[in-house]
Amino acid sequence: MALLRFFKLPRHQQYQYKPRFWDPKKEEREERLKQIEAVKEGDAEALKARLSANFRKGYTKDTSFRKKQVMRSNLILLGILVLLVVLSYLFIAVYLPKIAESVGSGGGQF
Repeated sequence: MALLRFFKLPRHQQYQYKPRFWDPKKEEREERLKQIEAVKEGDAEALKARLSANFRKGYTKDTSFRKKQVMRSNLILLGILVLLVVLSYLFIAVYLPKIAESVGSGGGQF
């Protein structure tokens, strides 16, 4: 029997390929409809998901708002840095000679 199978070739593989089409707008619409139905039923998790999705959409759509916020935070950071430099300079200019005298070095050994 093994001799007969030796000459018999195996059949080829057959695939059940079904081409698919993905429509992102349709998928987004269906997801929104599911969320609306869940909110109507009073589901708290659906409300959280809807809010987070709206935040993500708003964040990606309005890039000028983000740029303004980044610029504003950078200006605030720069202002704080300048203020710290000025305060450090004043502290050094006013108190360093007094500290040097109290230590006894006189400030002339450097």
